[in-house]
Amino acid sequence: MPKVSRESASLVNDYGPIAERREDLADTAVQLLTAKQDLDATPLMKGLPDGRCSSPHWGNVFKGRLTFDCGDHEEVFEAGDSFYLGAGHIPVSSEPGAEYLQFSPAEELQIVSETIMRNAQAMQEPAGAADA
Repeated sequence: MPKVSRESASLVNDYGPIAERREDLADTAVQLLTAKQDLDATPLMKGLPDGRCSSPHWGNVFKGRLTFDCGDHEEVFEAGDSFYLGAGHIPVSSEPGAEYLQFSPAEELQIVSETIMRNAQAMQEPAGAADA
C-alpha cells in the first residue's frame, strides 16, 4: 500500500509563503502544507481559466484557518475541518502557521503549480528584466 508522511515525502518545496511536502500516489497528489505567512494568491492564478485554480481539492485542516474565494461565496476552513473545493477557487488568506493535508488530481495540480511558479518568478524579477 502506498503511503506518505512529512518525513517520507519525496518532493519538499519552500515557496516562501507556503512550505510543501508532496508525494504523488497513483493519480493523486498528496500535499502536506504549512502556511508561513498570510497570502492572497490572486496574482499567482493569472493564466488559469478565469484566473482561478482549475484543480479540485479534498483535505483536512490540522491547525489554523484558510479562506478561499469561490466566485459567488467565500469558504473558511479551520482546524478540525475536512473540506472539498471544486475548481474555480482562489486562496485569499491563510493564517500563518496553518497546517493542512490536501488531495488533488496529480495532473490537474501540476498545471496549477507550474502556473503559480511562473507567476511567482515573474513577480520577483526586477522591472524591465523580462524585456531585456
